[in-house]
Amino acid sequence: MSESYITPAVRAVIGASNGPLLACHPVEASEVRRFYQAVMDPAPRYWDERWAKSSRYGGLVAPPAFPTHAFRRGPTEADPLDRMEEPDFDGNTRSFRGLPPVEVPLTRLLNGGYEYEFFRYARIGEPIYRSSSYLDIYQRAGRSGPMVFVVVADTYTGEAGARLIETVTTTILR
Repeated sequence: MSESYITPAVRAVIGASNGPLLACHPVEASEVRRFYQAVMDPAPRYWDERWAKSSRYGGLVAPPAFPTHAFRRGPTEADPLDRMEEPDFDGNTRSFRGLPPVEVPLTRLLNGGYEYEFFRYARIGEPIYRSSSYLDIYQRAGRSGPMVFVVVADTYTGEAGARLIETVTTTILR
């Protein structure tokens, strides 16, 4: 391995965390509809209010992975496209989930995999919170050159801190 991208500054962000951060909107029925249509799961627990009320859920719920997609740009957040005029801006901030940026000069991002552990469904109208942390950042040699692996853990919670999902996501920079 010729050059190490795991500098003291990169090593210093391992363990950094944030949250709980509130999603800009509570779980909305229209977003749930789009989500269950996209994942092709038309279960009545997502759309049939009468059925859902008589079920063990007690009302409409969102599909299990929905909380991971509930975080989008808020109404007061800057549009990332505003930076397109900057000659060095590639669209990637290297800041994962609002954590401190991982400052490595590698330009490509790959999905290195993810793990989900589900605890309960989010309910319509429920706020969703996310807490994130860097579990690890490490480097390996690949056939096409060095790769830096960024491992992030997220915990999604609902009302009263009830756990919805815990995830571990690996992103590869190369």
